[in-house]
Amino acid sequence: MATSRTDPLTLEVVDLIGSVVARYYTDFEQAAAQHSLTGAQARVLGLLSLEPMPMRRVAQKLKCEPSNITGIVDRLEVRGLVERRPDPNDRRVKLAAPTEDGMKTARQLRDSLDFAREPLAELSVRERTMLRDLLRRMLGEPA
Repeated sequence: MATSRTDPLTLEVVDLIGSVVARYYTDFEQAAAQHSLTGAQARVLGLLSLEPMPMRRVAQKLKCEPSNITGIVDRLEVRGLVERRPDPNDRRVKLAAPTEDGMKTARQLRDSLDFAREPLAELSVRERTMLRDLLRRMLGEPA
């Protein structure tokens, strides 16, 4: 059965999702500021800590312009948190990669994000799995 976009339950869920996102961003910005980073710099560093990648791919993942990522990577590079290196598979491509200090900072950032982690820890594995699967479904990703 189709759900109306204005039924009370849908409106409540949308409002709750908005509240969660707002609280997460506030927590994230505070964590970033503790490391003298902007939220955007912290997001780029966090993404690169998962795997080095070309800046164009960083821009795609963060849904922003590649020129913005270039500036952010430049500032992270000056701070010694990121470096550019040739892609071993295609030496014409440069990868942005975290330095050892960058990896340490990214780990500290992740460890300081209590807002999302603490409430999730109160959910059972089954509940967290269900929430993950529902969020993936909302985003059109495979469960």
